[in-house]
Amino acid sequence: MQNQFDPRTTTTGFGPGVTVGVPTATRDAGLRSYMLKVYNYMASGVLLTGIVALLFANSGMAEQLFTSGGLLKWVVILSPLAIVMTMSFGMNRFSAASLQMMFWAFAGLMGLSMSTIFLVYTGTSIAQTFFAVTAAFLGLSLYGYTTKRDLSGLGTFLIMGVIGLLVAMVINIFLQSSAMAMAISAIGVLIFAGLTAYDTQKIKSIYYHVQGTEMMGKTAILGALSLYLDFINMFQFLLAFMGNRE
Repeated sequence: MQNQFDPRTTTTGFGPGVTVGVPTATRDAGLRSYMLKVYNYMASGVLLTGIVALLFANSGMAEQLFTSGGLLKWVVILSPLAIVMTMSFGMNRFSAASLQMMFWAFAGLMGLSMSTIFLVYTGTSIAQTFFAVTAAFLGLSLYGYTTKRDLSGLGTFLIMGVIGLLVAMVINIFLQSSAMAMAISAIGVLIFAGLTAYDTQKIKSIYYHVQGTEMMGKTAILGALSLYLDFINMFQFLLAFMGNRE
């Protein structure tokens, strides 16, 4: 997500002073309402992805699409990435309603892409992994919301870790090493666990810059997208690490 509204990345001095004259209770109530909106978007997106993935897999179309190959397969796989980039870099050009529609489209397309997990892993291991990740996500996000520690330095380190992880995944496409794949999965879980706490704190910080402006609706959707990606990536890496295959 773009971070031009993140107080930790600006040098204008526009920070705590924005809340001067606003009663603490009012600020806290506004923040809770804002974060609740973010979590509602994020949870609804995860639910939509899960429903689409399950229905698509059970219909038999998932196996047909991803085994037959062809252009449509790559459209389904790459479309979510295109939408994320469009939302992130075009936030200022789109209305909140447009960003919301793109978010739902993204979640639906992710469901089509993730339908393959029902073809590879047992339903029990998928359910167990989902509940484990949900519990971990709630704890990590709560930590990011309540901690007084500045996590911006940790965020920079973790983002570099994501880049390294992507490079390792590309290399392993050619090596096909099971040991390396397990290591990538374990490291991926840790990286996105850390990003969950970092992104939660960043979203909370952004609120103090956009409160009372038309940007609140947009940043809530982009914040939900960040947390969605943290959750989904943590889920997929943990499933690859501990999931039982069919």
